[in-house]
Amino acid sequence: MIRTVIVDDEPLARVGLRMLLKAEPDIEIVGEAEDSTAAVALITETQPQLVMLDVQMPAGDGFDVLRRVGEIHLPVVVFVSAHDRFALRAFEVHALDYLLKPVVPERLAESLRRVRIELASEDRAGARALARLLDGDDPLERRERSRRFAVRERDRFVLVPCERIERIEAAGNYVQLYTGGRTHLLRSTMADVLHQLDPASFVRIHRSWIVNVEGVASVVPSGNGDFEVHLHDGTVLPMSRNYRHTLLPRAGSL
Repeated sequence: MIRTVIVDDEPLARVGLRMLLKAEPDIEIVGEAEDSTAAVALITETQPQLVMLDVQMPAGDGFDVLRRVGEIHLPVVVFVSAHDRFALRAFEVHALDYLLKPVVPERLAESLRRVRIELASEDRAGARALARLLDGDDPLERRERSRRFAVRERDRFVLVPCERIERIEAAGNYVQLYTGGRTHLLRSTMADVLHQLDPASFVRIHRSWIVNVEGVASVVPSGNGDFEVHLHDGTVLPMSRNYRHTLLPRAGSL
């Protein structure tokens, strides 16, 4: 049996998750908590194998719970949240999965499949990563720049490595990442995304465009002080005069 704790400050969310989990023959719910303080006490006492952990709670978040229990017990963690903005951090601390509320049975079943594989593994890579986090090696505190972005695809998330991004386009309250013929929407601003990217690899060439320098084939004047940026895949992007200083100094090495 997989001893499981549910942590969520919303009673209805706990009820819904409990009902779904009780349908699983190898899941044993050993307790529930509604805030981080109660969660720490419950996890410490019961030492469950799996914690279904809400991110936002009173008196501290889910990440704080992990830090506080880590010296005693490191369970497998599946984050559950109504918000997608914490997804990247969840993956950075090696949470096994990140479920969006309301949790649907198919996604829960997929998460539980991963949980069973992790618990059967002798390696327990997730536990080692959480241990490093608790030792102060928090990748989000160690560096501001990202190596990858967590992007939402329907009811799940995928990780997009930065080096695979060819260009980024502004799209209202989102940005669109282009990677090898695929596109991914990320809720962010161009300024925030650019801040997280390596300036040696990515430059902004227009209010609507960021490019990976490795993908640039040539820069061609288009008149009135503006330019066209030609990528190796045949894409042509505008570069306004206000951003020409970001790419033109590198043009000689293209």
